[in-house]
Amino acid sequence: MRIVRFSDGDTPRYGALDDDSNRIVVLKGDPLFNPVEPDGRIVELDEVRLLSPVIPRSKVVGIGKNYADHAREMGGEAPARPVIFLKPNTSVIGPDDPIARPSWSSEVHYEGELAVIIKSLAKDVPLDRVDDVILGYTCANDVTARDAQRNDGQWTRAKGFDTSCPLGPWIIVDPELDVNNLHIETRVNGEIKQSDSTASMITPVKELVAYVSTIFTLLPGDIIITGTPAGIGPIDAGQRVEVEIEGIGTLSNPVVNAS
Repeated sequence: MRIVRFSDGDTPRYGALDDDSNRIVVLKGDPLFNPVEPDGRIVELDEVRLLSPVIPRSKVVGIGKNYADHAREMGGEAPARPVIFLKPNTSVIGPDDPIARPSWSSEVHYEGELAVIIKSLAKDVPLDRVDDVILGYTCANDVTARDAQRNDGQWTRAKGFDTSCPLGPWIIVDPELDVNNLHIETRVNGEIKQSDSTASMITPVKELVAYVSTIFTLLPGDIIITGTPAGIGPIDAGQRVEVEIEGIGTLSNPVVNAS
């Protein structure tokens, strides 16, 4: 099942699609806090605007250098334990929303990633209970002002600016999805820039969730973005970035200069 958050010109709503359908079954409320219950309406996917499938109430937790080749291209070896950073919920945008390159950066990069959506309060979650706190998965782009990352000595400004966390196009809820072996690809104007598998992660997805829960209390709607493969590079105004993950879908966003 795919869970979407969408606008049809009114208040944002939630809906569900079967894997082979383009018809959205409208839901009565936010599936993070309400049972998945239809409200009796059906709308066509191509007649609505998809929004970010979730707006975190609390935080986006980022994982740095979780692919060995990416760690090396950043100038170092893989860390002994996951590198953790935060992105504010104001950084989140949805499919087709523009990524706005901030005026203070001349080196903005894409980073295609798998994102995990948390569905319940989670603290010190044992590995064998991680599935109990995950709602599903979506695509993410951890947009980064690389020059600010180098100059600041920490990553808040570089990774937390408005529009720096595109998410979508929907949340996949599928217990059979093997998140440890999904192809992930990032394209800029159709040209492949990143191509790898989540099998290359240093710390696998469920271990990341368990580890992060020992640091932060995770709340419903919190997101963990799980690191990017090698192949990072710049994006400029007028380009379009696509992050495609096998079994999930494609997140696509244009790039503009912030006004």
